[in-house]
Amino acid sequence: MNEAATQTRPAVLILLGPPGAGKGTQARMLQQRFGLVQLSTGDLLRAAVAEATEAGRQAQAVMAAGGLVSDEIVLAILRERMAAPDTTKGVILDGFPRTEGQAMALDSLLAEQGLAISAAVSMAVDDDAMVRRVSGRFTCAGCGEGYHDEFRQPRKQGVCDECAGTAFTRRADDNAETVRARLTAYHAQTAPLIAYYDKRGVLQAVDGMGSIDAIAGELGAMVSKVTA
Repeated sequence: MNEAATQTRPAVLILLGPPGAGKGTQARMLQQRFGLVQLSTGDLLRAAVAEATEAGRQAQAVMAAGGLVSDEIVLAILRERMAAPDTTKGVILDGFPRTEGQAMALDSLLAEQGLAISAAVSMAVDDDAMVRRVSGRFTCAGCGEGYHDEFRQPRKQGVCDECAGTAFTRRADDNAETVRARLTAYHAQTAPLIAYYDKRGVLQAVDGMGSIDAIAGELGAMVSKVTA
């Protein structure tokens, strides 16, 4: 059942966790259950460039010159997206903010709109388990359904459960060495946000090593409370 009807104010949720923690999966499940909108900065950037919005044109110019898109442009793209009618029930930020500076800028952006962070959820995981989880991932080239060498093989070997496709792909950066480097970067840059949001009284924590359904249950209970 979609529980959006019970919501009385827009929610702004942040999912914190290293690569492979399952943030995207959980964000999609919360989106379906509560009518919130998942906002992934990578997807937003690509969409803004494709739609040639003002911020999208700025981002395109930077990328064409071989530069990195600044926080200011990312925030401008986020501001544009949050003004869309489908975000009135609330949003789930997946992959942003990554640094304390971005978190402070996000607070300012939300304050402009009379909003604030409802909850920042830390998905606690084990690094070695994350290396195993991420380095074994592969997806159906046809429909994008996700699988894993160890944890989730197709029911029929070599055939996608969803679309019966037989072609599969792996991300070039889904290997143990790259995953460990990304975990190191996460601990150095993003993990300090746990303390940042704890000081503001909005930090929640879940065991990211639980089953997908168990984590979804915990997150659902949290969302119900912050949107009541």
